[in-house]
Amino acid sequence: MQRILIFRHVAHEGPGYFAEFLQRVGVPYELIAIDQRPLLPATLDEVAGLVFMGGPMSVNDPLPWIADELQLIRQAFRSGLPMLGHCLGGQLISKALGGIVTANPVKEIGWLPVRKIANAASQDWLHDLPDSFDAFHWHGETFSIPDGATPILSSAHCTHQAFVIDKTLALQCHVEMTDALVHSWADVNDAEIAQPGPTVQSAAQMTTQLEQRIAQLQQQADRLYGRWLRPILNQQ
Repeated sequence: MQRILIFRHVAHEGPGYFAEFLQRVGVPYELIAIDQRPLLPATLDEVAGLVFMGGPMSVNDPLPWIADELQLIRQAFRSGLPMLGHCLGGQLISKALGGIVTANPVKEIGWLPVRKIANAASQDWLHDLPDSFDAFHWHGETFSIPDGATPILSSAHCTHQAFVIDKTLALQCHVEMTDALVHSWADVNDAEIAQPGPTVQSAAQMTTQLEQRIAQLQQQADRLYGRWLRPILNQQ
């Protein structure tokens, strides 16, 4: 079975629940730790799809690997490979396909609701999800919707929470969270949440009823990941 490549940009923002999901459904994957400066794959032969995780950097930063990933995303899109982006990963996909990434009006950090956008693409990708559900967030920037793509999720403070184009799903929010990831991010990024507000939660706020919140989020992630994985499984 062909493998999925997962690109990690910082050590504490790994694939989390997405890796657990792939293991459960029996799909092999390879982690490419960009934070350890590996070479990007020279070919996409024997690759089933690409997944890009988050990170604290901006896609507009002059980091050498960003240009390389953007080129890889364009190559994969031309080849019809499924792609999935989480937060920074979604922003990379947007920029690679002609979108722009700019500052969001506010930072969103913690558990905040996202809602479906009523259109045919949303009905296809999100038909078995509730109209609104709490997702996890940690971002200060946002992506635009590239030409040919369709937005499917929005929120009160960030208009573009997800878009789809062909076999590609780009998310601004995080659905890959585990209990351990939430605690780790709150610890590593403690300075960023030192002054909570309406859209920025403290560590105590984001870890309240955490087990229940994670269980509910992973139910939604199962549906999103299952829909994204469908064309890969159909080709096996």
